[in-house]
Amino acid sequence: MIRTNAFSAQRRMREQLRSALRRGLLAVLDIGTTKTACFVVRVDADKLARSASEPHLGGFGALRIIGVGVTQSRGVRLGEIADMEETGRAIRTALQTAEKMAGVRVDQAIAVLSGGRPLSFGAMGETEIEGQAVSERDVARALASCPEPPLEEGREILHALPVNFSLDGASFLKDPRGMTGERLAVDMHVMSITGAPLYNLARCVRDCDLELAGVVSAPFAAGLSALTEDEQEIGAACIDLGGGSSSVSIFLRRQMIYADSARVGGVHVTRDVSEAFSLPFSDAERIKVLHGGVMATGIDDRDMIAVPAADEPSGERLISRAALIGVIRPRIEETFEEVRALLDQAGFGALPMRRVVLTGGASLMPGLEDVGRRVIGPQVRCGRPLRMGGLPQSAAGPAFSALVGLCAWSVRPQDELWDYDAGLALGGATRLRRAVRWFSDNW
Repeated sequence: MIRTNAFSAQRRMREQLRSALRRGLLAVLDIGTTKTACFVVRVDADKLARSASEPHLGGFGALRIIGVGVTQSRGVRLGEIADMEETGRAIRTALQTAEKMAGVRVDQAIAVLSGGRPLSFGAMGETEIEGQAVSERDVARALASCPEPPLEEGREILHALPVNFSLDGASFLKDPRGMTGERLAVDMHVMSITGAPLYNLARCVRDCDLELAGVVSAPFAAGLSALTEDEQEIGAACIDLGGGSSSVSIFLRRQMIYADSARVGGVHVTRDVSEAFSLPFSDAERIKVLHGGVMATGIDDRDMIAVPAADEPSGERLISRAALIGVIRPRIEETFEEVRALLDQAGFGALPMRRVVLTGGASLMPGLEDVGRRVIGPQVRCGRPLRMGGLPQSAAGPAFSALVGLCAWSVRPQDELWDYDAGLALGGATRLRRAVRWFSDNW
């Protein structure tokens, strides 16, 4: 069963977010493998309230980024915290930089979770309508009737998103409350993750004197930012090519219906360059960023790159750009092959549009789109994050897509299982008993 205090804990999280929005200040954190970034966001409560009556505005006009802090990540591996102390230092550095730029102090934060090996499950439930019109209690009873997905030991549910409601067979309803009918059904997308990365993230944020007002998976946040509204509606996939992993999210009718990740990213490319040319990791990263690519041309054999060499009198040696591309391309192809396997597993080919949008820091490499089209399919493009008020040019690139998407989510969070008054309807009887257990254990 889902305990009543667990629902209360989830609602407290939502209330903390609403409180931060009313106060007008919120920190937004992305703790990745290669960088730790923080935005301080100012929210105009009056504009946000007006946007509630005009949903097409999305609430974005009420949001302005007033502080940005970015530092190199420490203690994070494959998107998961491996050293709590080092990660805490990186969070404090990014937070203090952003607060100094904004000239304010922030007490509440929401965070992106990059690791955790996300897995998606579908669940369906239905119930008879008690009165003439659908009430919150009816919606809660329909959600409560969804079976618990098979969860391995140590996994927890991070998102439980009602993606479709049906009333007497009429489907594709976003919110049936107040509508007249006899039988209500719901399709829910449940995303689980390994629990340890979630607990470690929550503890790190609390140790930095911040209240955690929400956690959103990286594939979800990146898709909200990099996909256009039409792509989210008709059906598209967002591939967030990060440092330690490449996350996959699929959207349809503006809902995330699938999420997964491949544990390979830009760091693995850098490691290949480091090993192939016997370079320190930092030098390999610099050469990859400045000279890397995945599509060789006729002049790349003659385009020479100076790299450090301790055994040379000048301290340098030359490698051709063609040789560098020859090291980078196989790893990129491997990444796209893993991504394609995840898309095939999800049944992505059945969607009408089948567009794939590449984002994340690793998507900046020249020629990436061409390799993506060859491996994944013809409809591949590179995407940049939403433009938001106050977003500096230095933070407007694909590497910040998940962080910008989290900003968008903060002013327009999608309804989840715990946003409905399920506690009153269930009376403690539901098979989704583990859905919010970790919140009650940690708050």
